[in-house]
Amino acid sequence: MTVSFSTCDLCDEHKASSDADFRVLPPVFKDFGGRNAFCGPVVTVKCHEDNTFVKAMVDAPGHGRVLVVDGGGSLRKALLGGNLGAAAARNGWAGVVIDGCVRDVGELLACDVGIRALASMPMPTEKRQQGLTDVSVQIQGVWVHPGEMLYADADGIVVMRQKA
Repeated sequence: MTVSFSTCDLCDEHKASSDADFRVLPPVFKDFGGRNAFCGPVVTVKCHEDNTFVKAMVDAPGHGRVLVVDGGGSLRKALLGGNLGAAAARNGWAGVVIDGCVRDVGELLACDVGIRALASMPMPTEKRQQGLTDVSVQIQGVWVHPGEMLYADADGIVVMRQKA
């Protein structure tokens, strides 16, 4: 997949934009996937230490979208591991951004999908069927809405209402 954007260029172009139209996520996310840069329309999941809905999403066709997971910043359980990373790649997701943790780091690196998360944590979640999909989420204090565009590369992650 060839990426034809730069988050630095996007920031240069939109530095005068209002917060509602263009936002930059804080520089706290680490790169865990096999794809260094990715972009696509946002789909959201909100969950806490339960990845039931994350699994349901990555098991479905991604159509080049980016799954943004509001895990509340929890560092206690991993919301995505090697099996789900492989499913995301196999099903055509461009990327996954998790305000929380991942596991199976070596396996995730082999997946042709962009994956950003706060940290790695070997502890899995419990499946309690709890969470929400297709809702506005707050990721590290920044609002992200379904249908917006997310762009991620080595310099950072930006979200904007319109396609660049």
